[in-house]
Formats: sequence, C-alpha cells, structure tokens
Amino acid sequence: MNDNTQSVDYEGITEGQRETWSSGDFNEIARQNVVMAEALCEAVDPHPGQRVLDVACGSGTAALIAERRYCDVTGLDYVPGLIERAKTRARANGQEIDFQVGDAQDMPFPDDSFDAVLSVYGVQFAPDQERAARELLRVCKPGGKIGLAGPIPDGWSGDWFAAHAQYVPPPPDVPSPLRWGTDDGLEELLGASTRSIESDRRTALQYYRSIDHAVDVFNTYFGPTIQALKMLDTDSQERFRTDLGHVFDRYNRATDGTAIVENQYLQTVATPV
Repeated sequence: MNDNTQSVDYEGITEGQRETWSSGDFNEIARQNVVMAEALCEAVDPHPGQRVLDVACGSGTAALIAERRYCDVTGLDYVPGLIERAKTRARANGQEIDFQVGDAQDMPFPDDSFDAVLSVYGVQFAPDQERAARELLRVCKPGGKIGLAGPIPDGWSGDWFAAHAQYVPPPPDVPSPLRWGTDDGLEELLGASTRSIESDRRTALQYYRSIDHAVDVFNTYFGPTIQALKMLDTDSQERFRTDLGHVFDRYNRATDGTAIVENQYLQTVATPV
C-alpha cells in the first residue's frame, strides 16, 4: 500500500467532497443503483438477525434491501442530508434501520462489529483509500463478508469520470475511485487481510426518457456534475454537457428515442481473515 497521508490533505479533500455530495439530490441518482444493491445482497447473502453495515450509504438503498431480510442494519454516510433522506425512506417503509452520520475513513464502530459490510458506489470515493479499506476490514468480523459494487476503468463509468476530469481535474496525488474496480487495486487495498476476494463484472441498465433527459438528471441532481458546471464558463458548460451526452449515447441500447444505458461495474465479495 502507498501511504501519502503526510503529503496529501485528506481532511480538506474529504470536506470538499462532503460539500459536493451535499449538492443536488443523490437519491435521484441512486434509483439506478437499486439493481446493483439487490445483486450485491444476494451475493453476500446476509441472514436474518445478522448485523449488516451499509458504508457511504447515501439515501440508504443497500441498507433498505438488507433490512428486508430482517437483518440488523446500520447505514453510515458523511452527508447529513442524505442520512435524513435515508431515515425518511425507512420510516415510509416501516423499516427500522440505524442511520448515522459518519466518515467511511473513520467509522464510529468497535472492531468486528458486523457480519456483513456493504458499499454500492460509496466507499470507492473516499480519498484516503488505504484508510477506508482498513476500516472496512476492521469493522467486519473475521470470516464475515465485505461486499462492494463500484465503477470500473472502462465502459460507461470510465468514460463518465474521464469526461469530468477533462474539465475539472481531480485532486493531485489522490488515487482514482476506479482503482477499486480492478483486481490489482483490490489486492493492494484488501488482499493482505482477506482469505479470498471474488469479483464479477456485471451490467446494470440505466433508464431515461432520452439522452437529453439523462444529461439533465445528472446536471440537476449529481453533486460532482453540479459542482463542475459551477466552475466553468458558459461556453465550457455547453461543451461539457455535450460531452456527457456523447458518453450516454455511446452506451445507449435503446433505438426508440429513449435511453437505456449499459453500465458495467464490478461486484466484489471479500472474506476477511
């Protein structure tokens, strides 16, 4: 593992990320992640009564799915507004879930607290990846399961992040979230403390009324896109929107004017020693 802790301002970057993810309404984006969360819960297979943690839970999608199995579920996210949305969703469903505000890089739980630890497009965005990985391993019981669903360097996700980076470069010396979507990255982050890491490339389809609608959804609700647009002048904003439309179009399966966008991602189940 590379340790850049002394040279990188992870605290400052984390605070900037918190502000970014607080903008928009990630719950509108998370609707496309339900199929991933359902598949991940099936793969990890937590049983009724087991303790399950949803890390960087956003508006609580994976936590809600795990609780349907009558698991004892906790959800953690560093954006208070998303935690409030998660609580609202749980109350509306009559589900009892312990949603807490907290950072994936410094989780407020004792060692070996959970039988299963899940994260769907969440922990991958923590800037101090080594620390976040250590936290996943620390709070999961030996022989438990860590289940991850996240972006990969190629396909829609890779092109999507590349389009953003072209206009607003990411912080220097901070590894890409796409590192979690590679076998080498997973081995570097989790391998030394796990007895197995099993990954499968899967496909999730995103549904929109049209390509323009897809771009509008992210321009309106997705924090990183919103913040990027704020940093650009009018001409650059228009080019950026056009480039995002090209990314959606590249992976669009629909031929009727709607958009059914193919998003390949990596599903991983790791077993701590």
